Amino acid sequence: MLKLDQTDKTLLKLLQTDSKQTTKELSNTLKLSVTAVYERIKKLEKAEVIKNYVALLDKKKIAKSFMAYCHVRLTQHSKDFVKRFEREVLKLDEVLECYHVSGDYDYILKVLVKDMEEYRDFMITKLTAIPNIGNTHSIFVIEEVKHTTAISV
Repeated sequence: MLKLDQTDKTLLKLLQTDSKQTTKELSNTLKLSVTAVYERIKKLEKAEVIKNYVALLDKKKIAKSFMAYCHVRLTQHSKDFVKRFEREVLKLDEVLECYHVSGDYDYILKVLVKDMEEYRDFMITKLTAIPNIGNTHSIFVIEEVKHTTAISV
């Protein structure tokens, strides 16, 4: 694991806030040379501390503002059934996140669609069409109180 100093942590915070900042802008903020900032970024990318750069979209402006968390329980837990379920979920564009969890359910899926009608269609034609699903339980988001992609370092 890469040891992060305070400058690395500040750089990561700045990049998580706005990854389109130029190395010149970052160097001014960090009081480092452009080359030093560039080398730090490359070091963090090589160590896979920085995994990717993405654009975050406004859900409402692309008509995808209906969010649900769907709990899924499998009927069997053999390695083959687990792997098959996970392979199938990876193919579903509506699923933003999927976690294998402990507790009453086996998986939690974060699903984003246009509206309740599209969610119903997703459940009937896609999710429950996956073999070995024993039970599902949906929770619908009323209001997004906090949403961040930034990880405190």
